[in-house]
Amino acid sequence: MKYVTYAPSADTAAPTGRVAYLDGEDVIDVGFDGDMVAFIEAGAPHGTTTLAGRADSVRLLAPLRPRTIRDFLAFEGHLKSAFARLGKAIPDEWYSVPAYYKGLTDTVIGPGDEIPWPAYTDKLDHELELAAIIGRRGKDITEANALEHVFGYTIWNDMSARDTQTRELPVGMGPCKAKDWDGSNVLGPCIVTADEIDPHDVDLEVRVNGERWGGDNTAAMHHSFESMIAYASQGLTLRAGELLGSGTATGGSGLELDRWLRPGDLIEMEASGIGVLINTVGPRPD
Repeated sequence: MKYVTYAPSADTAAPTGRVAYLDGEDVIDVGFDGDMVAFIEAGAPHGTTTLAGRADSVRLLAPLRPRTIRDFLAFEGHLKSAFARLGKAIPDEWYSVPAYYKGLTDTVIGPGDEIPWPAYTDKLDHELELAAIIGRRGKDITEANALEHVFGYTIWNDMSARDTQTRELPVGMGPCKAKDWDGSNVLGPCIVTADEIDPHDVDLEVRVNGERWGGDNTAAMHHSFESMIAYASQGLTLRAGELLGSGTATGGSGLELDRWLRPGDLIEMEASGIGVLINTVGPRPD
């Protein structure tokens, strides 16, 4: 099933929205009074369902505001080219440790939203990722049982300010302002439930202004979602609504190509079985 968060198209105030599912082009309200995280935590209950409208007559928001955001680095192909351009070598530890950084949930925007260009960067970049959403809480989860804790999957465009990132990386504290600005994390267009997705075989592709810039299949991930979930849950309870990203797919960023976004660019990120996440890059501040 494909779940979305929607609001009437006339409502432009970025409301919390309501939970619905897609039935073809129809958006069906599930009759739940709460946001997507509460819906997942409650076990995805359906009350009295009603037709909210056609998909083109309502406004799709980010499918959820995650409880937490963790981003991993699972694709070796991305690291080989990206790290070389950043003047770094892949550390030996990467091959055995599914390390991650944590992002800010308040920066999340959704499909159709304009991506803000922060005034402090000259090199704005996209990052194509698949993200898993935790559906059932657990601690010290084993890899064998990890996928039982996944509610579903969505597309994540993890935006980056690359020149800022280059300055921050030598400090050794992970990304800071290279990742943190309003609208820097784009999710959508929907959450596809885990029963409909094989996370080991998802085709990922990014297009800019209709031109394919790159992509890969999740079969190429060195670290699986099972290993990520098991690692993150060591001594720590994972809860419904937490989000774990695959890291950038090979070819999924402009950094790997030495190509950079421009104001007005149309970014399309597609994942097989999920759909297409479409956004436009906003104007560059004077």
